[in-house]
Amino acid sequence: MTPFSPAERQRYRRHLQLAEIGEAGQQRLRQARVLVVGACGLGCPILQYLAAAGVGTLGLADADQVELTNLPRQILYGPNDVGQPKVEVAARALRRLNDLNTYELHQIRVNPENVRALVAGYDVVVDGSDNFPTRYLLNDACVSLGKPLVSGAIYKFEGQVSVFNYEGGPTYRCLFPEPPTAAEAPDCNTTGVLNVLPGLIGTVQATEALKVVLGLGDVLSGRLWVLDTLSFQSHTLRFKRDPEQSLINLDTAAPADYFDASCAPGVAPTPSLSAEELQQQLASAAPPMLLDVRGRLEYQRRHLPGALLLPLPELTARVAEVPRTRPVVVYCQSGVRSAQAVAQLQSLGYDNVLTLTGGLEDYAS
Repeated sequence: MTPFSPAERQRYRRHLQLAEIGEAGQQRLRQARVLVVGACGLGCPILQYLAAAGVGTLGLADADQVELTNLPRQILYGPNDVGQPKVEVAARALRRLNDLNTYELHQIRVNPENVRALVAGYDVVVDGSDNFPTRYLLNDACVSLGKPLVSGAIYKFEGQVSVFNYEGGPTYRCLFPEPPTAAEAPDCNTTGVLNVLPGLIGTVQATEALKVVLGLGDVLSGRLWVLDTLSFQSHTLRFKRDPEQSLINLDTAAPADYFDASCAPGVAPTPSLSAEELQQQLASAAPPMLLDVRGRLEYQRRHLPGALLLPLPELTARVAEVPRTRPVVVYCQSGVRSAQAVAQLQSLGYDNVLTLTGGLEDYAS
């Protein structure tokens, strides 16, 4: 372990004076490898504070270039940086802030093909992305590789932070089992945000990342911290590890979870029928087969009579159990997972499958 130079001791003196950190803690920071995905609104304060704290290796992953609309909230960039790759501009600014660290640049859009190798090279992942597919993808990669995930999200005047997959704690899917539909998700091109909000939330994410590296305090695992800047009130929601959702990883997740339907025009509609239409068909002489793609605990609490339970993560492995010669109606709780299941089955050549619109939530038993 390389001792700190006099200049380093002077730089990190306030950390070294803290008994909870001291020299051993600062060494842990120097040896840490932290990946920050998204060098944008959240990523800028995250990167600044982790770099200033002395995190030895920071990975920056972002495929975008600086745009003029970024400048009010992405404070690593200026007007002269417009058009340049964010990771390159951010790295230059971070080196001016602390040139003792190593900065690894990944000018890529994180996707299912590269995420495993990317995440494997780091100790902690901090999610500063702005879309649901990346959040689910990073969660599943962290579950697959046993990495803690510091997650943040912002919307208009409100933000939230939590830490997932930390020391056996809940994962992102334990809190959010299903991605939102295109109608439910905010429009990625038109939703505004108060410019200071990413700074507030990103700083909290940086705090949690430092706590994870240092082993300090009560990490936001199993808790979602929510801040409303208009009232400046915050509250914390507690949630538990779900035995089924916590096991979903890169190998068992539905590929559709990584597709951003909310920002993709022209997506073909999923074949569907309403709750009323299903009730009519079930009362007919030739009723369809019912396929429940939720988890086992959800199935035990309530399911439609006669439905086959085939949890979505197991669909590909058990697809032979789905008949091709009779109509199959797929359902879940709200219609999100069933639409994903129908898409998977269609890709395998099934032309006899439909999703129940609105899921059990819209079905009157």
